[in-house]
Amino acid sequence: MPQTDNTRGAALMAVSMGFFAVNDALLKIAFESLPLTQAVLIRSGLGTIFILGLCWHTGFDRFHPTARDMMALATRSLCEVAATATFMVALSQMPLADAVALTQVAPLVLTMAAALLFGEPVRWRRWTAIGVGFLGVLIMIRPGGEGFDALSLLPLVTVVFVVVRDLVTRLLSPSTPAVFASLATLVTITVSSAIVMPFQGWHHASAVDFAVGAGAALAVTLGYLINVTALRLGEISVVSPFRYTVLVYSFVLGFVIFGDVPDVMTLVGATIVVGAGLYTLWREQRVGRKPVAASASPRPFAPLEGEANAERAETRVKVEP
Repeated sequence: MPQTDNTRGAALMAVSMGFFAVNDALLKIAFESLPLTQAVLIRSGLGTIFILGLCWHTGFDRFHPTARDMMALATRSLCEVAATATFMVALSQMPLADAVALTQVAPLVLTMAAALLFGEPVRWRRWTAIGVGFLGVLIMIRPGGEGFDALSLLPLVTVVFVVVRDLVTRLLSPSTPAVFASLATLVTITVSSAIVMPFQGWHHASAVDFAVGAGAALAVTLGYLINVTALRLGEISVVSPFRYTVLVYSFVLGFVIFGDVPDVMTLVGATIVVGAGLYTLWREQRVGRKPVAASASPRPFAPLEGEANAERAETRVKVEP
């Protein structure tokens, strides 16, 4: 693959992470004036409109899912709802950077789950890296310490649902369009938010609130599109490590917008988790396997995890780089 494609893919991956971080920051702003479910409803409802436009452009209606696809999509969407709910609650109560940093353990958990459930070979080096990554998580949440907050466990619950989502995604047929899965996810989140919202009540949403929601919807949609393009353009071993740039964006946005300054323990723990994730990715690439850790996106509302496979990507969303 030409080096320029890898360079562009890596740059696009970093840009997509920036949009995802902006989405998180805008939602956190929305939570200051709106109930959580109402803010998510506005974001997801507008996001559904954006994705519907993309679906119309890509002609996804030619896709005819099997019963297995529908079951996998339904399970995947429910996992997305649970992941979104837990992450949004964490985001509303925790500093932006802290919530995002804890979710970065997802690739390590996925590697472990793939080994335990599917028998994928994971040797002692990667098991050691997984253990080191979990140590980084313990450093960040500080169980039993003065700085421990039970809310810091919520991003880890998010990780569990994200990993189940990614494992279920493997059951989808190769012809499943990514936009179809994303549309199913957004519709499910929108409907779920609408069902729960009456229990929190509807607050008057100003034009600014709707603008913030629209900005979050646009940011997550652009992040999704650019992410897919990056994975199609560059080699997964080159592009995927740039997922971790979301931490940089989250630290900067958290400081500039909310005045949050991560403490030393958070920075040390996040560095350990990222280092363990990068090592796991490098080891998987070195032994010649499709990197499990690289395919994991620690975020709710993520593209299908097989997008980096060129043969499969050609049957999915057609996004020109």
